[in-house]
Amino acid sequence: MKLSRDQIEFQHRLGHQFAQPQLLQRALTHPSLSSPNRSDNQRLEFLGDRVLGLVMAQALLAADRAATEGQLAPRFNALVRKESCADVAREIDLGAVLKLGRSEMMTGGRRKEALLGDAMEAVIAAVYLDAGFETAQSLILRLWGKRIESVEDDARDAKSALQEWAQARGLARPDYVELLRSGPDHAPVFTIEARLTTGDKAKGRDASKRKAEQAAAQALLDKVDRT
Repeated sequence: MKLSRDQIEFQHRLGHQFAQPQLLQRALTHPSLSSPNRSDNQRLEFLGDRVLGLVMAQALLAADRAATEGQLAPRFNALVRKESCADVAREIDLGAVLKLGRSEMMTGGRRKEALLGDAMEAVIAAVYLDAGFETAQSLILRLWGKRIESVEDDARDAKSALQEWAQARGLARPDYVELLRSGPDHAPVFTIEARLTTGDKAKGRDASKRKAEQAAAQALLDKVDRT
């Protein structure tokens, strides 16, 4: 089974040449294009998530031998969450080679965070099945490199920090309210407001709902820290 020119170029961006090219083609096939004669990437996504988790758990244990489970867990979550996978996928332009059904193509599927994150996990599984754990491990550590180094900052996100701030003062957990969703369906922009029971509130705006919530939480943290 031959790869297309775009898929061959993607191998170079990924940093792995497949001995079994059908694995890459399956990893790049979204369920919207699957059929009885064409497998999609869902089973690979399931496996890739586990391979990524094992690699990151080992990396974190090796990087900080004194860290407790309570310290390691948020770092781990920051590295394996779907947003992180999608960010890596964007860096290697994985979206350009995804095989999508017409409905997904028409709604901007190549840019969707969840879709990119799932496909990245599927590609990891394809590398693992093609060349074994050590090759997959090396690829993950290379692609995630800077994120692993800065994970301590990423692990303590603004929403967690705002919740800790509220709890320390006997307040209820912050609420996050979607005020506005603008733009086309394939590229929405969310405006989120973070609210405390004290009446304090602040807004955040981003193409990702999660990131908009984080921006709102950070804005509210900045506000209450000044008062």
